[in-house]
Parts: sequence; structure tokens; C-alpha cells
Amino acid sequence: MTDWILPQLSYYGATLLFITTFLSCIAMPIPASLVMLASGAFVAAGDLPFSTAVAAALSGAILGDQAGYGIGRWGSGWLDQYLAKQPRSARLMQKAQAQINRYGGPGVFFSRWLVSPLGPYANFVAGATRLRWLRFTIWGAAGEVVWVFIYITLGTAFTSNIGLVAELASDISGLLAGLAVTALLAFWLRHAMRARRLGRRRRPSALGKPR
Repeated sequence: MTDWILPQLSYYGATLLFITTFLSCIAMPIPASLVMLASGAFVAAGDLPFSTAVAAALSGAILGDQAGYGIGRWGSGWLDQYLAKQPRSARLMQKAQAQINRYGGPGVFFSRWLVSPLGPYANFVAGATRLRWLRFTIWGAAGEVVWVFIYITLGTAFTSNIGLVAELASDISGLLAGLAVTALLAFWLRHAMRARRLGRRRRPSALGKPR
């Protein structure tokens, strides 16, 4: 599909960008991140205005999120049938559900760009679990802004090496997620060590105990 969709970008530009981000947000196997990288190259070449590319990608992503939320809320029967035939999708759905259950709105935000493979399934989960629509929309839109700007800007900055950037971009989510986990682990260890030191200070000395 990638070999077919990228050449079409030169003809359909913003329209194709809108369609790809929309479909990717309802779990269709569309390489939206790669298309945004390529659109950045067109922006750098002067063939596509930056504002147009961002508006097309962002509006498609936000509307796709809304569609995914609606599917989760009102199409649970169809969704269950789909997941029963797609073991990989079912696993992603479970991970997305764990993230939404644990973090709520911030979980939606990070699923847009930090762990983007979970994004479409986070939409389904948010709808199925009746996460407040306004909360979902605000956190989701904020995350989509980050996602769109990261990839279009990368494509703009590295036009001559777009193939290499595309290869690296497939690992961006994993890299960022790893860094986030490392930062959280460091914070937890620091907090645990501080609590342990405070506990030692408050513990009464054995010499001071009454006999």
C-alpha cells in the first residue's frame, strides 16, 4: 500500500493527507505517519503550504478520533466481531484499555503520539467505557497536534533523507515510550530512596529505648 499511496500524494495532496489520517484513527492499516513525513517533503519543496498540510492532517485525525469513539460507544457488537478475527488488534485493544483505565484523559493524549499504535484502540475503548466525550476530545486533539507537528516537521527538515527518516520514524514511538518509562522509573526510585531515608531518621535509636 505504501508504494501506491505515496505517489498519489503529489496529485491529491491535502485531500489524501486528510483521508489517511482519518482512516488510521479507526484502525485501518494506513501508513499515516509516513504520508505526513512525505507531505513535509512537499512542504519543503514549496508544492504544499505548511498550514494546509497541518490543517488537513489534523482535521482528519480529530474527525477519525471522533469516529473511533462513536464506534466504541455504539458499535460494540461489530467491534467484538472484528477483534475476534484479529488477534493482534485484540492485544492492542487490551493494552489500550489498560492505559485508559489507568490514566484516563492523559492516556488518550499519549496514545496519539507516544504510543501511536494504541491510538485507534484507545478511541474504541474511550467510547466503550463511556469516557466523557469532552474530556476525550480535548485530550485527543492535544495529542493529535503533537503527532501531526512531529511528523510533518520531520519531513520538512529532512527532505533529502526522507527514506532514512521514514525508517527511523517507525521506531519513534518505541523510543519515546522507552524514554518515558526510564524517566518514570528514575522518579520512582528517587522517591523510594527519599522515603527510605526519612524512615531511617524517624526510627528511634536502640540506645534511647527504655529498659
